[in-house]
Amino acid sequence: MRVCVIGTGYVGLVTGVCLSHTGHHVICVDNNEEKVKLLKSGQSPIYEPGLSELMQSTTQTGLLEFTSDLKAGVEHGDILFIAVGTPPLPTGESDTRYVEAVAKGIGAHLSKGYKVIVNKSTVPIGSGDWVRRIVLDGVEERQKKEGGTGTEIEAEFDVVSNPEFLREGSAIFDTFNPDRIVLGSNHQKALDMMQKLYAPLVERKYGDDQSLPPVPVVVTDLNSAEMIKYAANSFLATKISFVNEIANICDRVGADVTQVAKGIGLDSRIGNKFLQAGLGWGGSCFPKDVSALVHTADDYGHEAQLLKAAIEVNRRQRMIVVDKLQQSLKILKGKTIGLLGLTFKPDTDDMRDAPSLDLIQELNRLGAKVKAYDPIISQSGMRDGLTGVLVETDPERLADTCDALVLVTDWEQFQKLDYGKMVKSMEHNLFVDGRNFCDRKKLEAAGFQYVGIGH
Repeated sequence: MRVCVIGTGYVGLVTGVCLSHTGHHVICVDNNEEKVKLLKSGQSPIYEPGLSELMQSTTQTGLLEFTSDLKAGVEHGDILFIAVGTPPLPTGESDTRYVEAVAKGIGAHLSKGYKVIVNKSTVPIGSGDWVRRIVLDGVEERQKKEGGTGTEIEAEFDVVSNPEFLREGSAIFDTFNPDRIVLGSNHQKALDMMQKLYAPLVERKYGDDQSLPPVPVVVTDLNSAEMIKYAANSFLATKISFVNEIANICDRVGADVTQVAKGIGLDSRIGNKFLQAGLGWGGSCFPKDVSALVHTADDYGHEAQLLKAAIEVNRRQRMIVVDKLQQSLKILKGKTIGLLGLTFKPDTDDMRDAPSLDLIQELNRLGAKVKAYDPIISQSGMRDGLTGVLVETDPERLADTCDALVLVTDWEQFQKLDYGKMVKSMEHNLFVDGRNFCDRKKLEAAGFQYVGIGH
């Protein structure tokens, strides 16, 4: 099939690359000329394991192209994905200006023939009908420019909501091995085209285990599809906040949250995923989506108290590490604190709403000197938005003269560091494991005073 993906951010680029790998002819459109040049050269602007290699192979087959020409993309695609960002506004609601601009641009370039316009961006509930109206506004503006005679441009299209459920760091795997595919529309023709598009994934032709049954396809109305996205992320965020609340109680009563999480996770009604206590959630999805759902509830006269509590627990959880540092080191002014990890999770370069940023700010406020090492940030040279922290190039340099090390991001390589060597160059031997990730016995044998979360 002929596909156009508008927006080459995290979701758009992964979607375009993976769809082209399944045999569809995809044109990815972005209004950033420099970014398009980078993509055409075979380089990915984001870090995602396996993405660059897959992008280069599909580009070589001719099934994946990049352009800044929106008109060319719209004319090419039978299915048009809107995959631009919807960052949070200070009020908590989503900023939909980019979606609006793309929808109007699509309308300005629509011509004869049927198109399916797919909302892949995470948009407020009810945006399907709104996008349709904006596209029609673009069509109308084009009509006026082309003579103003009132002659209608034959533009037939339907809007589909197709939310994404990708995890940064494993997005390629998630695309080829989805738990479900959600399609929201009241138009059978559009649904038929989307099911044809996703048939290779539904039939698991590209999944790791092709013996599994077909991927479930959830077909629903537009509003429900949009709500599924928000509800899923809000539930997972709330589950993390719940286990962190339990961890804080465990700290006070002498229980071990890792054992508690194991015990409750074996209950099939609860499950063992998203029960790792620590510094809480961050990134581009959970904070934005939970806040947006709270804002939507407020708009319709409902106070989402549980979601607000999940947000507040998460905000407080980021400061737990500071409390533990103060309990051991007392006054932090003049002390040097080393952070292991900066990104909000491992296997990504994403710093959006990362817990490390709040830690850096608070430690600076308390007069501490802050150093950090991150496997991606330290090597890439990316320093945008990073202030009040010295980014070191290797873990040994990080440990030198530190009074404490704090594990912030659970990168796998942090389990294999030479901690015996690192502790010898430190002023004090405190290790605060903000993710309950490292081997306590190994660290204590190396000479560290180990402090975890909830045990």
